Amino acid sequence: MHLTREEEELLESDTPGERKAMELLVTLGDVYGAEEMVEIGSAQASGISYKSIGDPGVEFLEGFAAEGAKVSVSTFANPAGMDMQQWREMGVSEEFAEKQERIQDALREMGVTLSFTCTPYLAGNLPRRGEHVAWAESSAVSFVNSVVGARTNREGGPSALAAAITGRTPKHGLHLAENRRPDYLIEVDAEIDSQSDFAALGSWAGRIVEDAVPYFTGIDGGRTDELKALGAAMAASGAVALYYVEGITTDEEPPASGDVETLSFEPSDLEAEYEELTTGENPELVVFGCPHASMEEIEEIAATVEGQSLTSDLWVCTSGAVKTWADRNGHTDTIEAAGGMVLADTCNVVSPIEELGYETSATDSAKAANYLPGFCNQQVVFEDKRALLEEVIE
Repeated sequence: MHLTREEEELLESDTPGERKAMELLVTLGDVYGAEEMVEIGSAQASGISYKSIGDPGVEFLEGFAAEGAKVSVSTFANPAGMDMQQWREMGVSEEFAEKQERIQDALREMGVTLSFTCTPYLAGNLPRRGEHVAWAESSAVSFVNSVVGARTNREGGPSALAAAITGRTPKHGLHLAENRRPDYLIEVDAEIDSQSDFAALGSWAGRIVEDAVPYFTGIDGGRTDELKALGAAMAASGAVALYYVEGITTDEEPPASGDVETLSFEPSDLEAEYEELTTGENPELVVFGCPHASMEEIEEIAATVEGQSLTSDLWVCTSGAVKTWADRNGHTDTIEAAGGMVLADTCNVVSPIEELGYETSATDSAKAANYLPGFCNQQVVFEDKRALLEEVIE
């Protein structure tokens, strides 16, 4: 791989953290056949939850920080395993919290923004169209590639951190225009009305196309939260990092059916996907915010539960930035008065909910519904947000 003089200097840096980061990227570039590096505008580091990375991950991050590693571009952190302020109210143990705080300390020492969110684009890190970035969280990768039009591969935690430190990443995969062409044409014949419908469509599509690039036709609307749910689901049931929706995320004409494989999403497929994602009943916990809830979603939840009492626990997970706005507008107080909690920094997938006594969770997120059985030993109820809330209002 061709390296610039600056990149050669990073490879010979007297700072071990910089040198190791560059060595990692050169190795990855050689593996993927990259001819050169590309400078990035921002990074997003995953592998932040103690539940996900355990003691080896804590030691890895502390080691990088001790070796003088500092991020050189704006770098946001993925969700932690707990709300950094309300972890006692969540029921998280002292031992878990101590390890999570060590992770936070290491990130702070390296200069990482302690955003702890999977939706950095809603919290202050919004790339421009065509900008190269190195993001790791699968749903965020999908959103910035597909909706924003930035360019990133689906980075792993170490490679995203290495990119953050050096300010560059190997130029391969979705950084190249020729790899961003659609592989599938998906004709949507079902009525896609709600955010959970978008999520169910994404779950179905991701399972079929795996890591390919789908192009959807037949979708009307498509708000930010709905596109967020669509991409997150495809990244969870498959490994989709880029998709197109005709007239919404792209002005390009759909590919000719003879050039790519064509699929059809029928009303029966939508109904079957809800059944596929539901494995339990009578949830003890209802969770929204996977990916992290927007201000609009929190407003909708608060309006629905205002003046009501809930028969199950309710978590609304979001970023610290959005929670600040929810606090100021009184939505947090409204949700708490009904018996729910608005949690920052974490979500039900990366927090230790299986250790908190929960066995069945309800969600409108197909991403969560795909992950919860395996990651959290949860039975799942998958349904529309309003239907789930009405089910648990006394």
